[in-house]
Amino acid sequence: MTDTAPDLVVDARGLLCPLPLLRARRAIESLQPGGVLLLLADDPALRRDLGPWSEREGHEVLTSTWEDGTCRTLLRRAAGPC
Repeated sequence: MTDTAPDLVVDARGLLCPLPLLRARRAIESLQPGGVLLLLADDPALRRDLGPWSEREGHEVLTSTWEDGTCRTLLRRAAGPC
């Protein structure tokens, strides 16, 4: 994982699709452009949904790793409005 420290952490473990992305969206909208969000989730559907969602919204996936059943994803908020 990168050395970038998150500005905000969202723990969406135990939630099923689409709740992890909805929580991430709400949280990342609260950050300033360029802010970093750490999303923790364990729903396997996140593998399929995270990339297209972040690309559509203009957010950058800095890292995304699965370890011990948990996905740890660092997202940088888009420079413009969400």
